[in-house]
Amino acid sequence: MKTVTTFILFFFFGILFSNAQNNTQQEIYIVGAMHTVPKIVKHSYKPMLKDAIKYNPDAIYVESPKGNDSLSWEYLKNGWSNSYKVFYQLSDSIQKVFKPDTLKFNNILLKEFNQMTNNDLNYLIKTFTYHRDNANYEFYTYIKTHGIDGSKQPTRHEDGDLTFKLALEQNIKLLTSMDDQRTNGEYHKAWNQCSREGQTNGNNAINRKLNKKDYNSAMLPAIFRRLGKHVNKRKSLERLHRMSSFSYVEVETQGCIDGKNYWNQRNQRMAKNIATQVLASGLEKNIVIVGASHVIGLEKELKENYPNLTVVLMSN
Repeated sequence: MKTVTTFILFFFFGILFSNAQNNTQQEIYIVGAMHTVPKIVKHSYKPMLKDAIKYNPDAIYVESPKGNDSLSWEYLKNGWSNSYKVFYQLSDSIQKVFKPDTLKFNNILLKEFNQMTNNDLNYLIKTFTYHRDNANYEFYTYIKTHGIDGSKQPTRHEDGDLTFKLALEQNIKLLTSMDDQRTNGEYHKAWNQCSREGQTNGNNAINRKLNKKDYNSAMLPAIFRRLGKHVNKRKSLERLHRMSSFSYVEVETQGCIDGKNYWNQRNQRMAKNIATQVLASGLEKNIVIVGASHVIGLEKELKENYPNLTVVLMSN
């Protein structure tokens, strides 16, 4: 009888434990980055890195195109960013002469960072290049260059100073890409058109005022190495969103309307990339490091379309 009772208790608590695991609330924590920063604010990433480590994420999502996103790479290969253009050409050349060994690749990733040899790192880098996985190509190239303690001097690029150091601290072996740039060319054309149209209707004057306010409000935080935290305040994020999404315009011309649509559509696709991968992973704590101008748009899209995910901003 005692044995039966014990079995029933184990069975009962097993069900409770299983349900608790299945009902784990998944969270997306969004951090707004500034990408490349001037030398004078090269240490601005430090409070952000401290905050990100305190969050203790299970996964890191980055603003980089997915390897299988052929539409984004069709645009990027033509040189909007020279680093992407060079990487695309390198990937094409590697695909002609190299065949990845999945077992070898996975066995290397099972090692601790400090156990990976130069040969291991070279193999990972070559495999990421083959799969057009730019985020992890950059990550492991950074490790090969600076070691597992990271660069002693700020690289001034928040991929290195924030994302890569966070991944090393958290022992996260793979970064997750979530960007989508398939319409970025059209967005920049619309931006230029909106700027030409705004020369006579007052829209450009509004934009200049917002830019000036953004610059002036950042001066003191920059002096005291708090620029990263300042950028992530909701007021700053909303101002950046207004400028990038053309929400500031009072006279809606075609260029501004097109630009706003392209911006919102990109945020929609990025949000989908994030949410679908988070849900598939089952991981609880997911940090998204993305250009600060995208934060408000991503928050809106994720909250509206994926209510089963909790969305938190660094500014909250």
